[in-house]
Formats: sequence, structure tokens, C-alpha cells
Amino acid sequence: MTERPSTALVDTHIHLDEPALHVGLEARWAAARAVGVVAALAVGVAPGSWARTVAVAQALPGVGAALGIHPQVVPDLDDATLRAALRSLPDELGAARAAAVGECGYDGAYPQRERQLLVLRAHLEIARTMRLPVSLHVFGPGAHGATLALLRELAPLPAGGAVHGYSGSAELVRDYVRLGLCISFAGAITRSNARRPLLAARAVPREHLLVETDAPFQPTGPDARDRTCGEPADLPAVVAALAQARGESPSEVAAATTRNAMRTFPQLSSSATRRADGASG
Repeated sequence: MTERPSTALVDTHIHLDEPALHVGLEARWAAARAVGVVAALAVGVAPGSWARTVAVAQALPGVGAALGIHPQVVPDLDDATLRAALRSLPDELGAARAAAVGECGYDGAYPQRERQLLVLRAHLEIARTMRLPVSLHVFGPGAHGATLALLRELAPLPAGGAVHGYSGSAELVRDYVRLGLCISFAGAITRSNARRPLLAARAVPREHLLVETDAPFQPTGPDARDRTCGEPADLPAVVAALAQARGESPSEVAAATTRNAMRTFPQLSSSATRRADGASG
């Protein structure tokens, strides 16, 4: 029987404003709290949904917000809309008391790759100016090489950040860690074919390790594929799979990842306090 973590957990990347989670969202979040999730980072991915992301974060105890433009959204936005969104992003982040910049990044499976990199550069410059951490999406052909090149050019990022739902090799872990970034794992690590994530998980130094659900997009389970089924309460399953891969106990992984999350996204500490206040009400 898998040991259940005895330590509080932090979900460092979740899409709580997604339609797949709308029905019964408060109950879903309560279920996550019941299995030990004390805080979460709700990420916004498009200018049109930022207000919804912030509203969800403010409504649910223990939840902080991040705002950004996802690379998969970039092809859908015209130049004028994109410029306006990037101009307004610092004010939006400030007004929301955001815990991070993102989700932003580079997706090699999507078109307009040079435009994606320009948008990512803008996010990284905002993060550097505002001294906020970043939540990075890095996926698809050539994505890690291009992203690392840009990160090296703009380094150091004073507040660091995380590569969420890590899809890269074990060898590349070292390059991100040298740049001060954490590596986060989600539901993909629980799948029966999860060879690459398992190898990467073993390569991450404990002080750079994070966990997330990426709900609803990364459900847990050996054959989980339905990208509408991930739940906030799935985080213990991610921790258990990560612990097994690393030869550690779930409680050890939970303690390390929670400590790292609070260091990387310090504003989540106040969100966790809000959780306690909300729970007592």
C-alpha cells in the first residue's frame, strides 16, 4: 500500500478557471484540501481569461494567481491585441497581487515559433522588472533548446521560477537548475509509459523539486488520457509516483516540494494562511 504524505502539499500549477472544473469547483477544492493541499497557483493563459483566473483565486482559500499568455494562444491573437495585452500585463499582475508571471513559454508543436519567443522574452523581462517568479511551459520539438538559450541571454531572473509539467530529458535538468529554476512534475509521471519523466525526476536535486496537477489537463493513472478529468485532489498520486521514482517516501517528497514551493512562490504562503482562515469559517 502506498504511503500517504503526512505533510501539507502545494500544487504549483493548476487551471482552476477551466470549464472542465467549473461544475462543483468549491467541492473539488474542498476535496483537495481534505487530502492535504494547503495552497495552489492558479495560472491564467490568455488576456480574455485573466479576470476569471483572478476571481477564482480570490474566491478559493489557499489559492494564488499567475497571469500570462500561453504559447499555444499566441497564434490566435493579432499583433494589436498581443501588444496591448503585454503592455497591460504588469498592471494586471500588480492589481491581482499575483504570485507569478505565467503561464508563458514556448511550444514547438505550435506555429509562429519566432513570435512565441518574442512573447516569452516580454514575459521574462516583466518578471525580471517586477521581481516575480515565472511559470514556464516548455514542450515540443526544439522547445528546450530555444527556451534555454533565451533564459541564458536574460539571466539571472531575480525571483527564479519553475518549468512546469517537465517534459525534457534528465540531462537538461542540470541546465535549468543552473539558471535557478525548479522542475515540476504532474500527472504524466503516473502513467505506465512514463519512462522519460521518471528518469528526469531522479536527476532533480531535492531543493529544486516541485509538484503540480496541471488539472484538468494531466489526470493521474496508468492509462489516464482524458484531458478534462484531472482534479485538484490528484496531487497525492503525483507525489506518490515521484517518491517511488526517486526511492524516497511520499512524506519526504511532500515536505521537500512544499518547502520549495513556498520559497519559489513566496506569496503562496499568505494564500495558505487564507486557507486556514477560510477553513475555520
